[in-house]
Amino acid sequence: MEAEAVVKDWWLYRGTGEGADRRARLETGSPPPWRDFTGSPDPGYAPPGCEGPAWERTRRRGEGYVPDEQEMDVVNTALHLRRPLLITGKPGVGKSTLAYSIASDLGLGPVLHWPITSRTVLRDGLYLYDAIGRLQEAGLEQLRRPAGPTGPAAPATMTAGTAETVAETAAGTTARPAAEPDPDTEAAHAPSISRYLRLGPLGTALLPQDRPRVLLVDEIDKSDIDLPGDLLTVFEDGGFVVPELARLAKEDPTVAIGTDDDPDASVHISQGRVQCRYFPIVVLTSNGERDFPPAFLRRCVRLHLEPPGPEKLARIVRRRLGVDVEAGGEYQELVQDFIDRSGDGDLATDQLLNAIQLRLAGAWSAPADRDRFLKTVMQHLTGPTA
Repeated sequence: MEAEAVVKDWWLYRGTGEGADRRARLETGSPPPWRDFTGSPDPGYAPPGCEGPAWERTRRRGEGYVPDEQEMDVVNTALHLRRPLLITGKPGVGKSTLAYSIASDLGLGPVLHWPITSRTVLRDGLYLYDAIGRLQEAGLEQLRRPAGPTGPAAPATMTAGTAETVAETAAGTTARPAAEPDPDTEAAHAPSISRYLRLGPLGTALLPQDRPRVLLVDEIDKSDIDLPGDLLTVFEDGGFVVPELARLAKEDPTVAIGTDDDPDASVHISQGRVQCRYFPIVVLTSNGERDFPPAFLRRCVRLHLEPPGPEKLARIVRRRLGVDVEAGGEYQELVQDFIDRSGDGDLATDQLLNAIQLRLAGAWSAPADRDRFLKTVMQHLTGPTA
């Protein structure tokens, strides 16, 4: 059986002491001078803590992860350097689960999850703005206004000039309408932009907070070719500007908007800028479907996860299911079957867990069903039989 890794004094993740003590070391530790940020937390905003359904999902998923010594060395390197962690490896080796393990081990609250597709752009992660909804609300506000001395203030059918004014109002710009309305009256009737803005997972992770959040950027190799480059500035600055708020900064310097955790959270953004206090723990996963530019790789700490061997598989089964593989010949055979079938195509570790769980429940127990059982629960993810 593989020996457990010796805990090292400098480790924060899976280090010595209680999670709260190691988290305090993370928060009070001195970052590199070029990774020291100055954001000021909003005293009225309380990020989600270690309670509630979202935290339970993070805790349950993270507690079953079994890292080896190399993984813990690399993860702790990223924590000390305040750099993103880029994890590569085949599907099913536990890349995403490692993010949940970090959050669970250090008590950092629910993981913020940003799944990436070929259509994802940087703004999707930073914030969401419902410009169409605000445009429609601005039009309805004009229709609701009471009639003036010479008739209704806004006709049911807007003219081209009125529509242009409404569109510019919804976009947060200042324009001179054709009819020169009273500015105070206009401000009173304009819908607040805060209702139409919400921080995305990356934007929420970059909020200035008393402790860093864990952000999982899942399958970044599926992104558009420009996204890794677009992330560079955000990773270096530890912050970003919301243009829709920056344009209104003179009239409304501080605006409360929702977060990815809670659209009704109301965190205050000043001058349209979000600036972190601690750089978040960013975990980026990649299945190796594309290469990344050197400038992006230079700003990440990289970890490659190999498929687990028999000793690590036994530890995973024991941690996840409480089954001692060494004590049961049937479970040893299932582990060996999993390893043998992995030679013909990729398999995910949870497929082995599914097989053992079924046997614990008494399913597929007839000897004649063995071949069909393996083909059913250990279908290849890649290869000629996938």
